[in-house]
Amino acid sequence: MVALKKIGRQTIKFLNPPSILTTASIVGPKEGEGPLAQYYDEVLEDDLFGEDSWEKAESKLVKEAVKIAIRKAKLKIPDIEFMLGGDLLNQLMSTSFAARDLEIPFYGLYGACSTMAESLNLAAVLIDGGYADKVVATTSSHFSSAERQFRYPLELGNQRAPTAQWTVTGSGAAILTSNGNGPFITYSTIGKVIDFGIVDSNNMGAAMAPAAANTITTHLMDTGLQPKEYDLIITGDLGKYGRDIAIELMKKEGFEIVKNFTDCGIENF
Repeated sequence: MVALKKIGRQTIKFLNPPSILTTASIVGPKEGEGPLAQYYDEVLEDDLFGEDSWEKAESKLVKEAVKIAIRKAKLKIPDIEFMLGGDLLNQLMSTSFAARDLEIPFYGLYGACSTMAESLNLAAVLIDGGYADKVVATTSSHFSSAERQFRYPLELGNQRAPTAQWTVTGSGAAILTSNGNGPFITYSTIGKVIDFGIVDSNNMGAAMAPAAANTITTHLMDTGLQPKEYDLIITGDLGKYGRDIAIELMKKEGFEIVKNFTDCGIENF
């Protein structure tokens, strides 16, 4: 049996491309002071969001972002057939508790900085495959909960290294449908785990850059497209140093992506 929707080594081509119906985002105070402030649906005044812990605040971010996306789509929660999402915490606790309260059938995902792209990709597979008509894809992070999880609790007052990213406090959600006017998800290139042996938890951009560069390169080779054909090529959170590394790695493969390549971590702050 031939996989009709598979092209190249790692890419899916959707024959019935899902449409992104609506999106929503809620962010913390620091993000609200950044260059993208006008594009967020809601900016918090307090990163605890009325809760008594950062983890609970993050879960509330997910729940409210999903609700806003559904409301903007003029739908109701029972209209959503599946919720796909994840966060950076143990047991995906922020997203799992939000899914509990929303009562939407839930696929929990862990892709770190790639979780939003992963949830969109798999939601597109469900819709293109005829398994659903309306799916919400979501992810979240919180600077304070991520620091406690991966580096040093804020209470210790450690000095941040120059290479350390600043994890976004926020949540995004997108409603995908089988019918719509776009934008459409047309391709999905699944990346590989590539380990260059980076062990510095304060330099995650360098750790992630090889996999990001390889995924973009593979996508271009699988589809036959060139970087100039894209308005933007965007990674999740390589930061400035990781972005520079990815550019150099792709240059070695013959792809020049400097002009239209940016990173969400850089754009947010």
